Amino acid sequence: MRQYSNKIQITSNGICIKNITQSVNKIVSQSEIKNGIINLSILNTTASLLIQENADPDVLKDIETFFKKLVSMDENYNHSSEGLDDMPAHIKAALTNSNLTLSIIDSSLQLGVWQCIYLFEHRIITKTRTVLVHILGS
Repeated sequence: MRQYSNKIQITSNGICIKNITQSVNKIVSQSEIKNGIINLSILNTTASLLIQENADPDVLKDIETFFKKLVSMDENYNHSSEGLDDMPAHIKAALTNSNLTLSIIDSSLQLGVWQCIYLFEHRIITKTRTVLVHILGS
């Protein structure tokens, strides 16, 4: 049993859902771990991680639209020190995932045919996000 870790830096340009699967697969390959578990952790409190469909881009657009309606920026939040989108971004992150755990089998990240891993950026302004990738296996 051994472990491997690395980080992915992602720059977002406002609210978006960015596919990071290729970056994760690159780290899986670098790790040289054939069978194990991979944990992804976003090291930020106003963005999150998703596993979602990769076939129809309208799915991601609809998710963004849903969260915009669900968590309005028009509310009078107590916490707004970084702007109008600050507290809504924290709420969206609380409703989604900060960590994902997947299997690696035969050196391959195990995702369904139509699945990819995404960074879900909840802030309006450009941000650089960090995803910690930690792999345990042999």
